[in-house]
Amino acid sequence: MQVLVALALAFTAAPFVVQEPAPKPPEQTKGQKQEKVEPPLYDEKADAKADIGAAVAKAKKENRRVLIQWGGNWCIWCKRLDKTLHANADLAKKIQYEYDVVHVDIGHSDKNMELAASYQADFKSAGVPFLTVLDGEGKLIVNQETGALESKEEGKHEHDVAKVLAFLEQHQAPYLEARAVYDAAFARAKAEKKHVFLHFGAPWCGWCHRLENWLAAEEIAAIFAKDFVDVKIDQDRMKGAAEIQKLFPKSDKAGIPWFAFLDADGKTLAESTMPDGNNTGYPAEEAEIAHFMTMLEAARIRMLPGEVIALKASLVAEAAKLKRAQH
Repeated sequence: MQVLVALALAFTAAPFVVQEPAPKPPEQTKGQKQEKVEPPLYDEKADAKADIGAAVAKAKKENRRVLIQWGGNWCIWCKRLDKTLHANADLAKKIQYEYDVVHVDIGHSDKNMELAASYQADFKSAGVPFLTVLDGEGKLIVNQETGALESKEEGKHEHDVAKVLAFLEQHQAPYLEARAVYDAAFARAKAEKKHVFLHFGAPWCGWCHRLENWLAAEEIAAIFAKDFVDVKIDQDRMKGAAEIQKLFPKSDKAGIPWFAFLDADGKTLAESTMPDGNNTGYPAEEAEIAHFMTMLEAARIRMLPGEVIALKASLVAEAAKLKRAQH
């Protein structure tokens, strides 16, 4: 049975009850492996409005939807829904490909109420978890109470995978035509007298996400925007993506992210295939960063030398962070 917010309020209003002190955790002995403590599902200190705004911006760039999960850490059904979304392979892939998820803590119906009202999310009567889907402009697509998504089989206290999957499929963003995206980038480059930074990627590709996140960083995006129109061809989520990739034969065997700088007429100025035949990918090694800087020098227009140095410094710093994390 779905957890209702009213039930949570009833608990908070319950009479004072003497509780037994929590038992002390067992002392850790030498050599004993410490159990990993999972962070709470809902960040109770988060700026929910800012989190939604960031998710909308990312969804717009990637042609995805935003999935808001309203709830709280006290809510067992909220945790069950999230577990189902990650444990089932079909649901996990659907989320990875089509949605940017934001968990919004509602407290005990005393947090983020104005924000919820702005999206017409009526979970006071429907209970939580409650779902809201937004498009890349931040406009409301649909609100969904989740009682209807629960399994009706006797003894099953979980959400029905088929129902949840059908809901997600119904409201995902329609796929774009790769040729239209490609042509629009070059038309914009001509109008703005810029070059094009073209890169191929896919939702499952971690290195692609590193590249995209680096490009999206405010200080990096501001420098790149001086000279380049950034366009991504999603191999898995764009119709006709393979036809665009055929225009760049070296990208076929190079892996992703593969990228190139092109002029507004489509002439290749530099590409991520290095002289030794390897693909630069996300520049994380010294040779990869060096090749990327060579590419920039061949393609930049108005970018100042100091800005090129700043981009290199950023990549070097990110590479150092990555190496520390790996060790």
